[in-house]
Amino acid sequence: MPSIRPSADLRNNYNEISEFCHKHPEPVFITKNGRGDLAVLSIEAYERICGKYELYRLIDEGLEAVERGDVQPFDEAMADIRKEFGFA
Repeated sequence: MPSIRPSADLRNNYNEISEFCHKHPEPVFITKNGRGDLAVLSIEAYERICGKYELYRLIDEGLEAVERGDVQPFDEAMADIRKEFGFA
């Protein structure tokens, strides 16, 4: 169940909101005049979301490369990697 708090709680109950954000890996939704305004979450939760976004972006980039035919057989790719790092 999402946590929804009025904007005044940021000022009046900051520590409580901070504790919640660090305890639960989900955002606290802040309302202003009864409407959604902000989503607040811990740095750890934010970094996890950003990491997932980056992974999805890289997967999408790889799928686009496959569609373009811009691929290399696995054995050749590994040989290039070994050569680049001096293992060949």
